[in-house]
Amino acid sequence: MLNRVVLIGRLTQDPELRYTNSGTPVASFTLAVDRGRPNANGERETDFIPIVVWQKQAELCAQYLHKGRLAAVDGRLQIRSYENREGQRVRVAEVVAESVRFLDRADASHAGAGGGAAASHGAAGAGFGGPTHAGGGMGGPGRTPDSARTPRYDDDPFADDSQVIDIVEDDLPF
Repeated sequence: MLNRVVLIGRLTQDPELRYTNSGTPVASFTLAVDRGRPNANGERETDFIPIVVWQKQAELCAQYLHKGRLAAVDGRLQIRSYENREGQRVRVAEVVAESVRFLDRADASHAGAGGGAAASHGAAGAGFGGPTHAGGGMGGPGRTPDSARTPRYDDDPFADDSQVIDIVEDDLPF
């Protein structure tokens, strides 16, 4: 079985950080993701996808991600249900992130406590891969050497973000 979701979009609001009763950090935010093709009217539609992030990465997202920031999320789709205050059963679809990458620099308005982190992790952007470790950004002259970085998970689709992907048009399904 395979349950994998990879998204790139912009945050619609600042992440909300909470802690479970046992003290585990959990952050949630909504990612606005444009659809690949225009609709019948020629307009691009946008999906607003709820994201949930756990543990240390939840704290990093709450510290460094803000409304409007571009982020890549790699995770799994989760459908859960609960009973609301009116006693009705509600089903919720959300992406549980295994890895969140910060794809652009923090703007000057959020440069306070954590705004400088983008510059120290990479010239074009800062990223954090995997649930408990930091990874490099998009690359560039200020990029941290691979040997100095914390190891990444092998299944991280953004791990080789500095390499060129060679795609032949004949291989595309559209």
